Amino acid sequence: MRYFLTGATGFIGRRLAVRLLENGHDVSALVRKPHEARDLKALGADIFQGDITDRNSIAPGMQGADGIFHIAAKYQFGLRSHGKMESVNVGGTRNVLQTMRELRISKGVYTSSIIVNSDTKGTLVDETYQHDGPHLSEYARTKWEAHYRVAKSMIFEGLPLVIVLPASVYGPGDTSSIALMFKDFLRRRLPMIPSKAALSWVHVDDVVSGHVLAMEKGTVGESYILSGPTHTLVEALDEAARITRRRPPPIHLGPAMMRLAAKFSGVLEPVINIPSHYSAEALASSAGTTIIASFEKAQAELGFEPRDLRQGLKGTLTDLASRISDERETKHRRR
Repeated sequence: MRYFLTGATGFIGRRLAVRLLENGHDVSALVRKPHEARDLKALGADIFQGDITDRNSIAPGMQGADGIFHIAAKYQFGLRSHGKMESVNVGGTRNVLQTMRELRISKGVYTSSIIVNSDTKGTLVDETYQHDGPHLSEYARTKWEAHYRVAKSMIFEGLPLVIVLPASVYGPGDTSSIALMFKDFLRRRLPMIPSKAALSWVHVDDVVSGHVLAMEKGTVGESYILSGPTHTLVEALDEAARITRRRPPPIHLGPAMMRLAAKFSGVLEPVINIPSHYSAEALASSAGTTIIASFEKAQAELGFEPRDLRQGLKGTLTDLASRISDERETKHRRR
């Protein structure tokens, strides 16, 4: 089979491209910067330079594909301008799916996110749940728009698409706010964490497996949550502390204090450079929120089986520790 991918140089997309190649499939990857896909090219992938915000650049790589995976998205907290996120997450999704329809590709998998459900207020929701706002962040809003007003709308019009909704993805190579939190922990720079915030944690390799299963077994028109075990941030850091034999963060901030910290960060953001995971948007998003969902449907219909958090964190923390060491060595050489 020949598969077309967007986001092939990203956290999930790169691993999916490698998995497909290892399984004997042909892969065409749309990338903005071809030099970042040299490893994929060396493995046999066909690399097409383009951008999902430029519709004319999408079709050449998609021509002749048996299926497509649309994974590319912009994910970042604390952006001062939201125009780029809108154009990538909403406009880019529309461009990819419209091109898929025009080229009559027989099946596609679109990567949404359980962030479209916002704060579930302690409820482990499933695919029947629909949140209508407000949204936790601009990323959440644009993914909601892409999910419901683009992907779902085009499914209704007959597009042969399956939607997957990964939960909080972590694993080796991650650079998200989750990875930054664990890096701060390993550096002993994380004295406090939100006390009631909870996530459904899913390892990146399990998410890749879920994408493959969705393409091979997923029913067109259906959505599948790719989540894993649910833990609070306190529980996750306690597990990390047990694995590394370090002390967990001693201070647990309640929702009210997190909202106060978010307001303070918002005052400082216009005048100083605040790390994205300490931005007002990021702090407010973790003020007692629960971004959690059940993977029962994916388990029953696709055979999706996510690993437990301890198993997934071991390799993740080892990778982060190695990257911290490399960063220190690089900094030392520059002196």
